Amino acid sequence: MDTILTKEQLSRIYGRISPFEFKDKLISIAQKNGTKILDAGRGNPNWTAATPREAFFTFGQFAVLETQRTWSKGDLAGMVQKEGIADRFKEFLNSNTSTPGINLLKDILDYGINTLDFNQDDFIYELTDGIIGDNYPFPDRMLVHIEKIVHDYLLRELCQDKKFENEFDVFAVEGGTAAMCYVFDSLVANSLLNPGDKIALMTPIFTPYLEIPHLPNYNFEVINIHANEVDDEGYSTFQFPKSELDKLKDTDIKVLFVVNPNNPASIALSNECKENLIDIVKNHNPNLMIITDDVYCTFVDDFSSIISDLPYNTLAVYSLSKYFGVTGWRLGTIMLSQDNIYNKLISELPVETKARLNERYMHLSLKPENISFIDRVVADSRQVALNHTAGLSTPQQVQMAFFCAFALIDTNNNYKSLTKEICKNRKKLLFDGLELELRNQPHDAAYYTELNLLDLAREKYDNGFAEYLEANYRPLDIIYTLANNFSIILLNGDGFASSEWSLRVSLANLNDDSYYIIGSSINQMLDNLSTKYNLTKSIKLSI
Repeated sequence: MDTILTKEQLSRIYGRISPFEFKDKLISIAQKNGTKILDAGRGNPNWTAATPREAFFTFGQFAVLETQRTWSKGDLAGMVQKEGIADRFKEFLNSNTSTPGINLLKDILDYGINTLDFNQDDFIYELTDGIIGDNYPFPDRMLVHIEKIVHDYLLRELCQDKKFENEFDVFAVEGGTAAMCYVFDSLVANSLLNPGDKIALMTPIFTPYLEIPHLPNYNFEVINIHANEVDDEGYSTFQFPKSELDKLKDTDIKVLFVVNPNNPASIALSNECKENLIDIVKNHNPNLMIITDDVYCTFVDDFSSIISDLPYNTLAVYSLSKYFGVTGWRLGTIMLSQDNIYNKLISELPVETKARLNERYMHLSLKPENISFIDRVVADSRQVALNHTAGLSTPQQVQMAFFCAFALIDTNNNYKSLTKEICKNRKKLLFDGLELELRNQPHDAAYYTELNLLDLAREKYDNGFAEYLEANYRPLDIIYTLANNFSIILLNGDGFASSEWSLRVSLANLNDDSYYIIGSSINQMLDNLSTKYNLTKSIKLSI
């Protein structure tokens, strides 16, 4: 039986372990209450995209029939054959008009043939063989038709369908976490980053970006770029003043990592921030490599990624997990322009470094020096020697294609509007429970929100109460009280390099009414503390 930690025991590990690990300790405390736990520390959405899944499983039935058509003996079947497969698929569509997902499958066929100009047999064969999963991924980086669909989806969501001089390559990976690991490893493997080098993080940021650089095999010098801009009323805008961005003029900073929209506040970069960043790269630090993680971008109106403005310098990481509710599928992508700073910097490495890298990749090509950075990432993901077995599993790639095609076909953005409305409504309910007016925050994804307890104390009561709270309590006291007294789990914002007195509330993973309860519980807790404050003040006045 697990021992329940006391608050004092928790204080010894608070701030020393990841907020995600600390969350599990809080859950064990909340469980003793025997009441429903409201875990708003978890980022997993509680919705799933049903229609693309229906299409996927129905298409799987067609694919099995195709294997049995080739050869069938008991539980055994053959392999998919390409010739005439598109016509057979059309017959399947016409014979199963009431089957779930069938209309999306018709639309995907039409989209591939008429919009993307695919050869129909090549396209349907790739999907059918892919969903059966009986062949290694080929090409290793991504199946060709699927890459085109995912590419167009990423250009729409990250770049508003902007036209570029150069094409982008896409690498399908096992979720955004795999993308992070692969990018860090390949930057080091190719001597674009070396232990002790300077990197910059635009904070607040997803906790692993804070932790990974300090691992012994990396040990980078980290420069934090702080989102410490405030509005006229003194509230954080979660934007970056020019004075902070100017740190990036230091050409010793090799790589900039940014999560956009950020985590925990889920506020996207303003146009002013992006314009300042563009100026710095163009005029002061042209060799700056930028890694942007845009997983929450679909929840922001008219979002535009840094890769849209600085395609030469930027590598984009995107995961489908939050938008489509597919954290278990592990569907992520890396996107990089074919003309990029990473290839240029590799070409400018010292002769002895190039020789070492040529030896590393020599079995992949007779001219290993010509291997692009993104293909090096693919190889490095399998320790190079196993490059021929690299790549995301083909059934996962097919499901990824179905999600992306579903979004591309949905030109009215009906699905997007639904998911955005869920988040915005839950944020409104949270503030209703707090009995506070919801302030408009430009560029807000509303997937998470950050509550600053001192700001709440000032807004709901007065400056004196905020000062009393800061002088007599610790943020841990608040988090512990919410878990212990109310069975509510929130994450500490300073675990994301945000304010010490901030809390992250996930707006994605609980039922709507839970957010009103969370807001009213925080409100009740502050009322209780305010009563103590007023009592203390009265005693001082009577002495």
